Amino acid sequence: MADVVFGLASSHSPQLSTPVPVWHEHAARDRANPALVGTDGAVRTFAELIPLAPPGLAAQLEPHILADKRARMDAALDRLRAALAEAAPTVAVVIGNDHRELFGEDIMPAFAIYRSPTLVDVPIPRERRDAMPDDLKKGQWAYHGEESEPYPVAADLADHLLARLVDAGFDPTQISGQQPGRVLGHAWTFPRRRLMGEQALPMVPVHVNTMYPPNRPSPARCYRLGAALADGIRSWPESDRVAVIATGGLSHFVVDEDLDRAVLAALHEDDEAALSALPAHKLVSGTSEILNWVIAAGALRGMTMSTVDYVPAYRSEAATGVGMAFALWR
Repeated sequence: MADVVFGLASSHSPQLSTPVPVWHEHAARDRANPALVGTDGAVRTFAELIPLAPPGLAAQLEPHILADKRARMDAALDRLRAALAEAAPTVAVVIGNDHRELFGEDIMPAFAIYRSPTLVDVPIPRERRDAMPDDLKKGQWAYHGEESEPYPVAADLADHLLARLVDAGFDPTQISGQQPGRVLGHAWTFPRRRLMGEQALPMVPVHVNTMYPPNRPSPARCYRLGAALADGIRSWPESDRVAVIATGGLSHFVVDEDLDRAVLAALHEDDEAALSALPAHKLVSGTSEILNWVIAAGALRGMTMSTVDYVPAYRSEAATGVGMAFALWR
């Protein structure tokens, strides 16, 4: 029988894969964003957020502090990479959210599992890349290569999990093909490129729509989905060692340290009630990717979670940035 032997979760923001000078470019893009979401869940302009920034923020923007945070983030990724290699899983169930990369405006399922034997990480089409802000282009190396790369999918396990989730009362979409011009989302390419090393683990890509209303699932439903995934994995008759990996989050594009620390504490305590009761009005924009971690928590319940590091990576006087988090379950 298969078993869940290891878990990890990591932020996957472009800021995580760009040097500190580029953080200032990210901040310049924030200044032009008229629809930033504050820590209260309200949409605000950059200028409106400045007086709401936490006390002492200026010290967090000193060059030596930013450099220290950048080094901590690299060290955390190194620890995750080493721990994944040590666990020696035979397959990874990777939980993430598509950013209209593999999907488009034509379809965005609440939950989906890819079941074809191969997914191809293709370079971003030139016209789409040319339209990107320069600061985002500089982080793309962590998401996509210059050449296409096939990713092996554990297709039989994917089919098994699809069936077991239906038995458990969920209705996941099955994805059996990759449409031309659609790239594999960075929620799945990031762990391949930054955590798996030379060899790509066969994966089961699990998608949750965290960002696009109206069919975003609740935190409680996400936790239950994770628990159902774990039950499905353990009913798989093959002797696989399964790693559960979640990417994304925590709070962004305005850092909410209180929310992030509350989430990490609930994960550490394996507190289903707290995770299920996370405020939905705050789980919007990039902060919504916390739901990927909630699913992982459900799948890894009973295991011990440890926070490798939490880095509130501020990049502007309006407290924009990303709450970078890195965690292990053993």
